[in-house]
Amino acid sequence: MAGTSPNIQKGAQPVAETPAIVLPRLIVGLGNPGVKYERTRHNIGFEIVDALAKSFADVSLAESKRFQGVAGEFRSAGDRIVLLKPTTYMNKSGQSVRAVLDWYKLEPTAVLVIYDDMDLPTGKLRMRLSGGAGGHNGMKSIISHLGTKEFPRLRIGVGSADKDGDRDGAVVSHVLGRFAPEDRKIVDAVIPMAVDAVNLSLRKGVERSMNLYNGREVEL
Repeated sequence: MAGTSPNIQKGAQPVAETPAIVLPRLIVGLGNPGVKYERTRHNIGFEIVDALAKSFADVSLAESKRFQGVAGEFRSAGDRIVLLKPTTYMNKSGQSVRAVLDWYKLEPTAVLVIYDDMDLPTGKLRMRLSGGAGGHNGMKSIISHLGTKEFPRLRIGVGSADKDGDRDGAVVSHVLGRFAPEDRKIVDAVIPMAVDAVNLSLRKGVERSMNLYNGREVEL
């Protein structure tokens, strides 16, 4: 029929747009500053950022008053990536993250936050594109300062606390305590896996990393 395109069928559904690939540009590891908190469960985010920095020969982490944290930069596929360890203490982590976002003019979706999670078995990895704080004070602060829950995160399982008696006291003691020797072996094996998961998210997107690393077990 004249004037009718042969390539369009009546009632055809529009083609759905392909979701944008989420590529992190700011990697934040959560923890508390100071020697007394080193290698505690709550500082697993710091350890993974340190391991990420070591995996790139040209990365140097240094104290930054502007960012209220320890920060460094490197390039991945031509893009600038920022590593950050807030030194504000856990419950004010959002101040540091906000400062970096504003300086580099990044959107919240460009942030990947790495932190400990008591709801996961020790060493279990769980990456997500968004979500709540789950009772984690560092995440509460970041969500508050960013004004959104829509940013990627990588949770590292540190096991649950003994909830008998003083629950709050047990939780604090657990997250500020160090891993038992057998759990430390698991964590030491998980850190390189977490580094690989982050690196894949930088190159191929968070969803690709989620599909490959969520649910993987460490083999000792």
